Amino acid sequence: MRSDRFDLIAIGTGPSASTIAKKIAEDGKRVAVIESREYGGTCALRGCNPKKVYTNAADLLDRVRNGQDKFIESDELHANGTKLLQFKREFTDPVLDHSEESFQKRGIATFHGEAAFIDPTTVRVGEHQLSGDRIFIGVGAHPRPLGVRGDELVIRSDEFLDLETIPQRIAFIGGGYISMEFACVAARFGSQVTVLERGDRVLSPFDPDLVSQLVDYGKLHGIDVRPHAEVAEISQRDDGAFVVHYGEPGRSQAALEADLVVHGAGRVPNLGCLNLKAGKVAFGDDGIKVDSLMRSISNPVVYAAGDCAETGQPRLTPVANEEARVVVKNLFAEIPQDRPDYGLVPKVAFTIPPIASVGMSQRHAEESHRVVVHHQDTSSSGSVRKTHQPCGGYKVLLDKDSDRILGAHLIGPAADETINLFALAMKFGLTAKDIKSTLFAFPTHASDVRQML
Repeated sequence: MRSDRFDLIAIGTGPSASTIAKKIAEDGKRVAVIESREYGGTCALRGCNPKKVYTNAADLLDRVRNGQDKFIESDELHANGTKLLQFKREFTDPVLDHSEESFQKRGIATFHGEAAFIDPTTVRVGEHQLSGDRIFIGVGAHPRPLGVRGDELVIRSDEFLDLETIPQRIAFIGGGYISMEFACVAARFGSQVTVLERGDRVLSPFDPDLVSQLVDYGKLHGIDVRPHAEVAEISQRDDGAFVVHYGEPGRSQAALEADLVVHGAGRVPNLGCLNLKAGKVAFGDDGIKVDSLMRSISNPVVYAAGDCAETGQPRLTPVANEEARVVVKNLFAEIPQDRPDYGLVPKVAFTIPPIASVGMSQRHAEESHRVVVHHQDTSSSGSVRKTHQPCGGYKVLLDKDSDRILGAHLIGPAADETINLFALAMKFGLTAKDIKSTLFAFPTHASDVRQML
């Protein structure tokens, strides 16, 4: 077995691992990168970026169809899944073609395969044994095991993004980001969509009143959301159709027929093959246990960030990027001291239309503050109707004593962009009065913020 030594071994090639490996190599350190799949990471190849191509297409279809008989006359408008797949590959193929090369051009050694610890400073990958003064783990997450009979018949989100055609009947298991975003895409492409959610409601990180608006709007486009639907079994008939058996525990089961079943029931840290015990790296169900410096609490040689690190933060790309910035500063510092400055992390589900949130929920705000709630359904307002996507609303929570924003919750066209204004205002302590005194360009969705306060 070949043995090599490096200043840094980075496991993974997502946003955090790539940034760290390249920055450390720029400092003249000897760096190795290990990737078990294609170089480029989930966000660029199978997640955020290709997904946005699909949700943008669905959003465009929604607006154009809503404009029929108002300013558009066409009997031939239809979606083409094959062409959409080709368009998506315009974004992913360059990453596949050039990602590994971009490491090598910086003098970084690249390895393919599953990394596994041999001891606290050594990992094995294939026939190579690599030792590192520092080891960074940025392996992300993978779909949570369903643990039901027939779960091998279910496809994952990355497979959905590689479909040549989108089937007529689709069942999504789980009601989180992946299911609801892809449900909106499939419905705009003409599918009958059913979302099976085991809990009370879908999209639990978002405001329940605004989620209800989204669900009602989805019904108009063929999305059937079924709460309290715990999947018990998936089977396949001789004609190729799938049958999903589900229901509330202790009650009679129902059966749903579908041409495709998609996993959207959450993701868990991708730690299974790393042999972390041999590396003396403490971990739990929520990921590698790290301190405030992003360093392993049990092995000071090891750092971790992103979806595989237990930080209590949302598993979002901006979080991983901020943690990567900190790791770069701390890895070889004589006295590591940098800590992530997360602020308040905005969340967005790129449904049709998007739904967004930052800060406290109404329930949490009312438990600790005197709260003024500004809540309105804006589906019939002028700025929403002009988009030909009649679904909009907001809920903004203000501290009655300080006039500061405690939480902001939006749904509707441009909610994914407008939420950033609230995140900025909250990070720097702006009051509602401060924001209302600012003149925004008009007519824009940003200018509606003043009315929300």
